[in-house]
Amino acid sequence: MVNYQRKTLKTGDFQTVFYESGASNKEALIFLHGSGPGANGITNWKNVLEHFGENYHVIAPDLVGFGETEIPENTDLGFWQWTRLRVEQILQLMDYNGIEKGTLIGNSMGGIISLHAVMHSSDRFEKVILMGSGGAPTAVPGPTPEIVRMSGFYQNPTYEDFRNLITWFLYDESVLGDELESIIKQRYEIVMQPGYKEIYPKLFPKSPFEMQIPTSALRRMKQPMLLVHGYEDRFVPKESSLSLMEHLPNAELALLKECGHWVQIEKADRFHEILESFLKRKEQVR
Repeated sequence: MVNYQRKTLKTGDFQTVFYESGASNKEALIFLHGSGPGANGITNWKNVLEHFGENYHVIAPDLVGFGETEIPENTDLGFWQWTRLRVEQILQLMDYNGIEKGTLIGNSMGGIISLHAVMHSSDRFEKVILMGSGGAPTAVPGPTPEIVRMSGFYQNPTYEDFRNLITWFLYDESVLGDELESIIKQRYEIVMQPGYKEIYPKLFPKSPFEMQIPTSALRRMKQPMLLVHGYEDRFVPKESSLSLMEHLPNAELALLKECGHWVQIEKADRFHEILESFLKRKEQVR
């Protein structure tokens, strides 16, 4: 395992915090977290920063609106505007680090951002990995009780309620032991920072249709794509990945039993194996 570093970069009118490992390696992996309260690059991707940094240049940013990245001056943005701002944030990070082409790995909302990045700048991305991703263009089950509680977290932002919410991301929280408490504590400190209670409701779409990627766009995405989904995911049910598979022309899907929304944490070793196999394959963009 290798060590990672916390860094900052001015992107647009705000400072981006990002985590990096394996900077001397040629192939780049950009890991994008989801939209749960307190979401950030390090609690989502600590394991991959240490594991993949041995052979890859790994970057995991705190996407704008989350983590320790500075809140921009203008927060009166719609969902698509927030998404475009994050795509631009990713491209600026790539430019700063001299990354002409990279592979995107997006969890949940990070998957939606990954798909938007391919729509915006397809030539910058070799492959795409979507984990528990949103963005499905066809009917999937409506918002689950877990999603409703997540989006309304600040109505009662107690530590106890936050702890309950975080455990719901997992099929069996006992597999993490003490690591889970560390994640909960770190994310709770973030959500209680000044300004986050006000900005959090603005980060979600007014309609679930805003999150859907048009089928016309999906079928034009020629990159090799790997979809990974926890079979028992209650935040983004597996039907979302099944729907995406209907339209992506160059994709495969791995479903993992006894696994929730955080495959990379709950099934870390298997997640690493699946990604390594996919990344080492020499298949190119069609």
